[in-house]
Amino acid sequence: MIALPRLYAIADAQFGDPVQIAQCLLAGGARLIQVRYKNAGGGEFFGCVQRVLAMAPADARIIVNDRVDVALITGAAGVHLGQTDLAPTAVRSILGLDRIVGFSTHNLHQALEADQFFIDYIAVGPIFRTTSKQNPDPPVGLEGLAEISKAVHKPIVAIGGIKIEQAKEVLQAGARSVAVIRDLLESGDVAARTRQWISTLGI
Repeated sequence: MIALPRLYAIADAQFGDPVQIAQCLLAGGARLIQVRYKNAGGGEFFGCVQRVLAMAPADARIIVNDRVDVALITGAAGVHLGQTDLAPTAVRSILGLDRIVGFSTHNLHQALEADQFFIDYIAVGPIFRTTSKQNPDPPVGLEGLAEISKAVHKPIVAIGGIKIEQAKEVLQAGARSVAVIRDLLESGDVAARTRQWISTLGI
């Protein structure tokens, strides 16, 4: 089982150049970063991930959103899968045992199902209302997160609409790690905001 840092930062291309965003996140101390570039072609995404990996320090882990092929070829630390992506079992057979595989869930039923997969963490969300994703699922809320946390065995990454003021409540509800997009990337100084998050989460 991998040890997840408290902060799971996401370099989302909706908020600018994901390579520059990742650079700022790394400068602020983030050491687990997912590169998310929904509208990029395979070649463009491949180049983006390569550039992020080239700048990342040895203790940083870079996760690729959705694209198992990009994760495999670039040598990224792993991949994050959604409900409509390739099945975790197939992904594990492609990436092997040493890469990180995470899986998104949006309710208790999906989380219980994910708990049976050979994955490293279960992402649960959105915890709160979010605008970082088109057509998001209904918010799980802190009570829903707590219910899921008690029901599953794998580490939980909470995601969706989480602001720094809510971070400790999210951890108290059972999340091992907090995934953050907007509250980091719209801050004006991403590196400084990353440091604030790390301090708040008690890393």
